[in-house]
Amino acid sequence: MSITHEPAPPRVRHQARDAVVLMAFSAAVSLGGAATLLLLSSLGR
Repeated sequence: MSITHEPAPPRVRHQARDAVVLMAFSAAVSLGGAATLLLLSSLGR
């Protein structure tokens, strides 16, 4: 009979780091999309 330990829940610091990474990725995608639209609109003139 073996005893299995449940994995420990993620720490708050790890969750905060994941949230910061997600916000940074979202900001980068948003800025990239805005820059692309700005470039396309300036080329369309």
